Amino acid sequence: MKSNYLLRLESSIKRALSEILNFEVKNNIGLVTVTECSITSDLEYLTVYYTVLSEKDKKRAREGLESSKGFIRTSLASKVSMRKVPNITFKYDDSFARGSRIEELLVEAKAKMVEEN
Repeated sequence: MKSNYLLRLESSIKRALSEILNFEVKNNIGLVTVTECSITSDLEYLTVYYTVLSEKDKKRAREGLESSKGFIRTSLASKVSMRKVPNITFKYDDSFARGSRIEELLVEAKAKMVEEN
């Protein structure tokens, strides 16, 4: 279980990264939403989960985030007070797509049950 310090730090990082990605990054990454941040207890590594508005923007966002990683890390250091600035890894969060698919399947199952009755 994470300490309160790490939970507060992740929350601060998430807010700062959202601001950095949407207002400061000059690469054309599109509209990127930070869904979750996870930092290791030694503050060495930060995993940032993100999503984009449309599926076609996924590749452009991934490439833009990777090429802007140094700038993002520097900006994060100036916005969030922490002992050391972690190495950042960006991962696409497909939980929304999976959730939508599950919802579609539930609607189909419900419609099928209504047809049978």
